[in-house]
Amino acid sequence: MPEQNTQYQQTLDYLFNALPAYQNQGKSAYKENLDNTYALMQVLDHPHTKFKSIHIAGTNGKGSVSHILAAIFQRCGYKTGLYTSPHLLDFRERIRINGEMINEQAVIDFTAQNKSAFEEIKPSFFEMTVALAFETFAKEKVDIAIVETGMGGRLDSTNILKPEAAIITNISMDHAQFLGDTLEQISSEKAGIIKSGVPTILGDLNNHLVPIFAEKAKESNSQLHLSSEKFKLVTSQDKKGLKTYTFNTEGKYFNLESDLTGIYQGGNIATALTCVDVINKAGNFHLPTAKIQKALQRIKSSTGLRGRWDVLQQKPLWIADTGHNEAGISHLMKQIDGLKQKKKYIIYGCVSDKEYSKIFDLFNTRYEYIFTQSGNMRSLESPVLMNEGAKRGFKSHLTTSVKEAIDLAKEKATDKDAVIICGSTFVVADALANFH
Repeated sequence: MPEQNTQYQQTLDYLFNALPAYQNQGKSAYKENLDNTYALMQVLDHPHTKFKSIHIAGTNGKGSVSHILAAIFQRCGYKTGLYTSPHLLDFRERIRINGEMINEQAVIDFTAQNKSAFEEIKPSFFEMTVALAFETFAKEKVDIAIVETGMGGRLDSTNILKPEAAIITNISMDHAQFLGDTLEQISSEKAGIIKSGVPTILGDLNNHLVPIFAEKAKESNSQLHLSSEKFKLVTSQDKKGLKTYTFNTEGKYFNLESDLTGIYQGGNIATALTCVDVINKAGNFHLPTAKIQKALQRIKSSTGLRGRWDVLQQKPLWIADTGHNEAGISHLMKQIDGLKQKKKYIIYGCVSDKEYSKIFDLFNTRYEYIFTQSGNMRSLESPVLMNEGAKRGFKSHLTTSVKEAIDLAKEKATDKDAVIICGSTFVVADALANFH
């Protein structure tokens, strides 16, 4: 096994170094067409045509909705593929079957078999990963694959699928340098996953954006379903590691329990339930209510979801959350405000292309901040954050690594306090690797 682990690490080193990776290089790794993806599909004998799928885009929530749906299909007995990005600790988190990461040997073999194609086509790291996912799902003969887009929609490498349903979770400002600097422009890019004859489910959208998707759906002969109309979230209440959500559908009230306890998850559950309703009515899959209820209670354990209001410890309370843009941090701050702990420490770091001053506008000045930076090469240097905090009069501390930030918070926080780690996927990844 140690020999295979070495070979696996060498394979990852090749993939990250030979292929441009957005998570390391940012904009220079972004490809503005699907040419490379189609070229890879040609080499692999078009695996994307050999399995059924559900395709999910959006600014926030698409990862959670993907995991919710994967948990439901798994619980209902279907062999379920799940493709998400980025990963936190292990590259293989991106590609799962029935909740299990693909094995290291599959990554090694796929890379070795297609190395010459990579060198000829020169795909990005993300394009290669999509190819590996689709090849794996086809080879493993999954009944359904739940596929999350990267950052966009229209030009995303995953947008070669003809899915059973397309989902757009929500729209807020993020990745403006790629998708447009208005919500309307970003919506148009995300609407690119809407396809002819494929039903479209809209999540928790600003009302003024709905017409953009409605027009695209009409052009594409796609039936539009609004989750906010189908499943209206009435209340939510915490209950011993679960949260009870009360929904109103067509005048009838019902409760569901879920291990997803972030205050933003009610809308994501409603979006997934709307998709389930559409899928059930189409008749290709049977997803019974009793099994859906069971699936929602164990999403994390059945799919491996981490980093969404992820409770790492109770006393003091430690939570990691990948909320990083304005919408995500806004939700996060509301939930932190509701915590009963005495003092609240926020460990925060972000990537260099983030408009951090807008994030700081959302920070509660009563909390104590520990500014840090992840080990990722795109990380913003923490002294920049410290300076911003000083300008605003925040009580704050400077660290130069997430491990250092965690050690400092452990010194400061008592059993009556809370520590929240947020700001970027890379900060949360470093935290999960170093917390224990």
